[in-house]
Amino acid sequence: MTKEDIDYVYDVDKRSFVTPWPKDIYYEEMTRNQYARYFVATVDQQVVGFCGTWMVIDEAQITNIAIDPAYRGRQLGTGLFQYVMNEAIANGVKRLSLEVRVSNVVAQRMYKKFGLVPGGIRKNYYVDNHEDALVLWVNL
Repeated sequence: MTKEDIDYVYDVDKRSFVTPWPKDIYYEEMTRNQYARYFVATVDQQVVGFCGTWMVIDEAQITNIAIDPAYRGRQLGTGLFQYVMNEAIANGVKRLSLEVRVSNVVAQRMYKKFGLVPGGIRKNYYVDNHEDALVLWVNL
């Protein structure tokens, strides 16, 4: 992801989530957070998805991941997640984690295909509706 992608990423974020991140957060992540790494998925040079991570020493946390609703069901999320996992491994990451809504069974199924397993629940994690988050982990 480049700074030029931020507007497109923000558009995907708005179409994907009830409470998208403010656009300036992406800029801050890319310019001020030395641990942040962001990746985009493109179709015909159009940004249709993104994934953010924080890679610190040998651990990675997925901060957010989304595929534009118009492009879902085409395995783009799977490809993007595989790419991010490969990048994490190439950067010495030994353990990867993320949070996912307990109601998002489609995403949970995908993550479990990559070996992620439940590690706990974060109660009332999501601010829009206080839904719990399922914490998933994998040793790489």
